Amino acid sequence: MFHGSMVALVTPMHEDGTLDDVSLSDLVGFHIENGTNAIVAVGTTGESATLDEKEHCGVIRRVVELVGGRIPVIAGTGSNCTREAIALTRGAMEAGADACLLVAPYYNKPTQEGLYQHHVAIAEAVPIPQILYNVPGRTVCDMLPQTIKRLAEISNIVGVKEATGNLQRAREILASCGDRIDLYGGDDETAMDLILAGGKGVISVTANIAPQAMRAMCDAALAGDRHGADAINSHLMPLHQDLFVEANPIPVKWLMYDMGMIPAGIRLPLTPLSENYHETLRAAKRAADGVVL
Repeated sequence: MFHGSMVALVTPMHEDGTLDDVSLSDLVGFHIENGTNAIVAVGTTGESATLDEKEHCGVIRRVVELVGGRIPVIAGTGSNCTREAIALTRGAMEAGADACLLVAPYYNKPTQEGLYQHHVAIAEAVPIPQILYNVPGRTVCDMLPQTIKRLAEISNIVGVKEATGNLQRAREILASCGDRIDLYGGDDETAMDLILAGGKGVISVTANIAPQAMRAMCDAALAGDRHGADAINSHLMPLHQDLFVEANPIPVKWLMYDMGMIPAGIRLPLTPLSENYHETLRAAKRAADGVVL
C-alpha cells in the first residue's frame, strides 16, 4: 500500500518550543519537490511524546492540508494507553490521514497477548489502515514475529515498521507473514538490505536531510539493483549513523537548523545537540552531498 522513502518528519519549533507553521509548510513542499514517497507526521522524530493532543492532531491536520493528496500522509498515533491511541487514531482519520503508525506500548511492558489485544482494539475501533511499529530500544517492549503474524490477519493492519535493525528478524517476519503485511525498515543503516530482502521501504530520519538520495536508493533497492542502491547508500551511511550520536531527533533537528531549514526549537527533556558533534554532522551532510544521482 505504501512504499519507498517515507520521511519521519521533524516537527519544527521556535526556540521557545512553540510550533512553527511556516517552516512546516516549507518542509512539506521540500519533500514533495524532492520525491519523498510519503510523509510520516508526528512520529518519534516529530516529538510526539511532548505534543499535547490538540497539537498532535493539529499538526496531522495541517500536514494533510499542505500535502493536498499529492503523496500519502501517515500519522503517528501510538500510545501506551489503548484508549488514547484509539482517540488519536480516530482524530488522524478525521483529519484525512491515509494511514496511522502505532508504536508498541512503551513503559507498561505488556505481554505478547497484551500487545495483540491492544492493536486489535485499535483496529476494530478505527477502520483506517494501520502500521505496527516495533522499536524495543525505546519502548522496552519487543513485538515478536509470532504476534505480528497474528495481527497480519486483521484486514486494516497493513504493515509493520521493524526498527530493531535485525535483518534476521526482518526475514522471519517476511517468511511468516508473506504478502499479508508489508514490512518497512525503521533503521536507516540497515534499510537497503531490508528492502532487498523483500521490504517495501523505510520510514527514514535521513530523508529529512537527503530526500532525493533516499528516494533514489529505495527505488534501486525495490528494483533489486543492489549495486545501484549501494552506490548511493555508501554516501548516506555517515548520516544513517551520525544522526543517532544523541537521541533522535536531537541530531537531525540541529543539522536542519544548521542548514537553515528550521529554527532551533526542541522541547525538553530533549536538549540541543552537544557542540562536540557539530562538525561530525556537517561532515556526514557533505558525504551525502557527494551522491551522484
